[in-house]
Amino acid sequence: MEMTKQMGMPPPALSEPPEPKEQGNNGAKVHAWFGETKTLAVLALFIFLLLLTVLSGAHRRLSLDQVFSRPAEVSQGAGSLLHHTSSFSFHSQRGVDVLRKPTVPADLVDPVSRETRDKTPSSDAVYTVGTPRLPRLSNTSCTANSSSGEPPVDKSLGGLLSSAFDEASCRSRFEAARLWKPSNRTPSPYLLQKLRSYEALHKKCGPNTELYNKSTEQLLSNRIMGPMECNYVVWMPSDGLGNRMISIASAFLYALLNDKVLLLFLSEDMKGLFCEPFPDTTWALPSDFPIKNIRWIWSFDKDPNRFGSMMKKKLLSNRMSIANGSFSLPPYLYLHLIHDNDDYDKMFYCEEAQLLLQHFPWILLRSNQYFVPSLFLVPKFEEELRLLFNERTAVFHLLGRYLFHPSNSVWGYITRYYEAYLANAKERLGMQIRIFGDVDFNSHSSYIIGCALTRKLLPGLDTKGSALPNITGAKPKAVLVTSLSNGYFERLRDMYYEHATVTGEVIGVYQPSHEERQHTEKLNHNMKALAEIYLLSFSDSLVTSPFSTFGYVAQGLGGTRPWMLVKHDKDNLCLQSLTMEPCFHFPPSFECKSRRKMNLGSVVPYLRHCEDFPRGIKLFN
Repeated sequence: MEMTKQMGMPPPALSEPPEPKEQGNNGAKVHAWFGETKTLAVLALFIFLLLLTVLSGAHRRLSLDQVFSRPAEVSQGAGSLLHHTSSFSFHSQRGVDVLRKPTVPADLVDPVSRETRDKTPSSDAVYTVGTPRLPRLSNTSCTANSSSGEPPVDKSLGGLLSSAFDEASCRSRFEAARLWKPSNRTPSPYLLQKLRSYEALHKKCGPNTELYNKSTEQLLSNRIMGPMECNYVVWMPSDGLGNRMISIASAFLYALLNDKVLLLFLSEDMKGLFCEPFPDTTWALPSDFPIKNIRWIWSFDKDPNRFGSMMKKKLLSNRMSIANGSFSLPPYLYLHLIHDNDDYDKMFYCEEAQLLLQHFPWILLRSNQYFVPSLFLVPKFEEELRLLFNERTAVFHLLGRYLFHPSNSVWGYITRYYEAYLANAKERLGMQIRIFGDVDFNSHSSYIIGCALTRKLLPGLDTKGSALPNITGAKPKAVLVTSLSNGYFERLRDMYYEHATVTGEVIGVYQPSHEERQHTEKLNHNMKALAEIYLLSFSDSLVTSPFSTFGYVAQGLGGTRPWMLVKHDKDNLCLQSLTMEPCFHFPPSFECKSRRKMNLGSVVPYLRHCEDFPRGIKLFN
């Protein structure tokens, strides 16, 4: 009876037993036997009804557990189902069964995904009890971990990322893979081996180690007789965040090829942007670095140890006999790899220079270029690069995902915006608009919209307005606009607000910020820029502006071949790039041995001129 009361069912009605009549012994026995039989029959009927009720309730309870279950990465097998079952209990309240949330400490509460809540028949939030953890992205953000049976997301990106990190210190390292489209560009076993070896080298030679301190002492002595046990490349920033990220990736590959340790001079406008990419060490150059004028980066244009100037003055030569100690090297060498460097600086890309540079334990490198393509022209590196990269068009894709992990502060920007505006979209289109020089807004915005319409990236408008769209609850298509100006966003937004689409789709248009002017010198500006680069990289399709390194980074991280705003002819307003690799805008224009002018875009089949900047070169398969 207590069970039926708990299940919300009234007890079965039992008739009053008839009063016994006076009978003989036999009659009394029959009467007793009949009464006992009737009682047993009623009891059996009651037990049968009770069993049916329990089985029916168990079925309903199992269904609820399935609705409330977490994604596959958390709930696996019967054990996880049992965990969720134990987290809930049925209680009777005013004769109606209700599902009550268990009382748990606040620090153990973890909200489940928005997608799961939408399936729940109650408006209350659902909670599970577990170990303390930071808030996680909702399941709507993780298509690869959904209940559709797709395989779980590989957080290590095919072994690219080291497992020697804890998740709380850098959430983006473990969560970004859930938001990117699945990539079929897998790192080669040799690249993975090389990265693990580099991490060990960086840990041994990084800042605050005995070997680093020994190397800086040699730097102070102004006399270095050759390479040491630990040799360094110090990266120095130039221009905007996109330029900085492509040049950091280039400098890292150069260090990897030469067994050098990469250190970054992080100015105030970059501190706190990225997590450390290498375990148990730092890539930040210590503030007590002996070369004090590194804080005034522009002064290095006329540095006496500038590689190009020394080559021009014949102070450096491959004919120097370094082995017998006939001369002493300067304490460091400065490589000026900015867009405005001269041909003497560009001798860096020749094999003879690379043989010379390997003798310098300290190299200071300043660049705003993606100079990776030129490294593929150095015979000394050719075999090593072939082993490192199965696909030449995935160099930045792999190195960028390995190196660049937004700090938790920046990741908060990214995930809050994504969850609020983009997570529920059936498809995401990124539009990266950067203007160089003066343009007419009306004609330029019409050109961009024309590109998206003709390439079927956006649906056309129903200008007749003959019928109102039905409210179906279908997910919208999201358009993410990134631009210093808000005019392009407003025109797109108004266009799809004022008119229905011919396909019946609903289009949502969003823009995270519009700073009007670039302020690379401000940390907050760079945090927003990094957030928007990552938001773009989560897009299913991308439209990018020519010559923009901002777009290059987004397409490389996302593994997307973008539609570039390059007008091929009157019928093709934009073209899809054949590769996701960035463009090296200002490569050398001469052949190293003869010093004669040469078109580098025709030297080898895997180097061609860039679609958006014909003077530049980029990697192709």
